Amino acid sequence: MKKQFLEVGKIVGTHGLKGEVRVEAWCDSANFLCRFKRLYQKNGTEMKVISAKVHKNMGIILFDGVTSVEQADTMRGMVLYMNRDDARLPKGANFVQDLIGLKVVDFDNGTEYGVITDVIKTGANDVYQVEKDGKEYFVPVIPDVVKEKNIDGGYVKIFAMKGIFEDED
Repeated sequence: MKKQFLEVGKIVGTHGLKGEVRVEAWCDSANFLCRFKRLYQKNGTEMKVISAKVHKNMGIILFDGVTSVEQADTMRGMVLYMNRDDARLPKGANFVQDLIGLKVVDFDNGTEYGVITDVIKTGANDVYQVEKDGKEYFVPVIPDVVKEKNIDGGYVKIFAMKGIFEDED
């Protein structure tokens, strides 16, 4: 089941004297984080964003009602959430949190290879970390390998290229 509210970052400190906070982005980038007009606390409390910008790969955000460095400092350590309805993803893109826990199965014969436990960003392409029976495998997210993603169905179908999983010779 897809979560409505997804973690996007954590307040790690203050910036300046007017109440801005520095946010470590847990999403794709600080640029993505700074696009939101509202973020949320874990308890669901909405926080209206007055201004947001990127500085040294961090989000610098000013929230409505926060007017001093002292107020901002009390927010240190707070995890911030976004409402998935507020995000626009490119076609074919998914939230990492939606991929975690999906079964990875063979496209041709349905053999189950394990479940996705992490998505690693490599620059060239993402890599799914797949775990089964205490062993980890790494599946490149490229068209030759990943053939179908079905978030609602709970699976990803792949063509298991030689070397990804133990080869039987």
